[in-house]
Amino acid sequence: MAASGFGKRSAPDQAPRTRDDFAHLPAREAAIAAHIDRLPDGAAVDIKTLAKEIPAYGQQAVQTALNNLSDAGHLRRIRETGSEGRTQWVTRSYFSRTARDDAWWEAFLSDGDDASAPAPAPAPARSVAYEALVRLGRTEPRLSLSAAECSALEGLAHEWLRRGIAPDDLVRTLAAGLPGVVHHPGAFTRTRLTEKMPPEAPSASAPPPSRRRVMECTGCGVPGRPEALPGGLCRGCRGDGPGLEPTGPAGVDVRAYVSELRALARTSR
Repeated sequence: MAASGFGKRSAPDQAPRTRDDFAHLPAREAAIAAHIDRLPDGAAVDIKTLAKEIPAYGQQAVQTALNNLSDAGHLRRIRETGSEGRTQWVTRSYFSRTARDDAWWEAFLSDGDDASAPAPAPAPARSVAYEALVRLGRTEPRLSLSAAECSALEGLAHEWLRRGIAPDDLVRTLAAGLPGVVHHPGAFTRTRLTEKMPPEAPSASAPPPSRRRVMECTGCGVPGRPEALPGGLCRGCRGDGPGLEPTGPAGVDVRAYVSELRALARTSR
C-alpha cells in the first residue's frame, strides 16, 4: 500500500468488470491495466512497485505502458489537497477500467468529488435521527415508538443532531428520569425533544477550504492545466516537443499554476 492519502483511486461511474475490459489494448498495457484494476484503493502504483509485482516487465516498460494507459483514457495523475480542509497536497493515480476522453477527465478535475468518498445513501434508507428514535424504544421500553411516531418526530431529533448532539447522547437524554408509567410515549417524547432542545452550536469563524485539484503528467509528474496535458501527458512525454516549457499563453498558465502550488506548500508548513 502507498503512504496514507496517496496511491490508487478508482474513478467513479465505471462499467462492471468483464473479461474484455482491456481487449482494445496491446498485450503489455492490457496486463498492467488488469493488474491495477484488481488492486484496492490506496495501493501503490508507482513504477518501481508495479515492476516488482509484474516480473515480466521492467521499470522502463512499465513507465511506457502507464503513459500509453493515460493516453488511452484509463489513467490520470492528479495532485489535490487532502480532505477535511487540510492544505497538504497529495498525488493520486486515478484509474478507470472504462476508458474516458479528455473532456471527461477535465470535468472530473473541475468537479472536485473524491472517488474514495462513500456513495450517498439510497432514498428509502432511514436517517440517523430516525434510527436514534428506534433505538430509544429498544433502550427504554416505556418509550417504544411506532414507525409513524418515529417519522413524525424525526425532524425534531434531526435538529438535535444538527446542533451537535451525538445519537447516543440523544437517546440517553430522552430516556433519563422517566416516570414509572408513560401513557403516551409519542407525546411524551415530543415534549422532551421540544423542551430539552440544546442551544445552537457556535458557528465556525470561516468555512473550511474546499478541495483543490491539478492534473500532473503521467510520465514526468509536471503539473499543468488539462488542455496542456492531452491524454494526461505533456509534450515531452508524448514525444511532441520539449515538454511544458513556457511558450505562449498555455506556458504562462502552467507557470502560474506552479507558482500557486509553491505558495500553498509554503503556507501549509
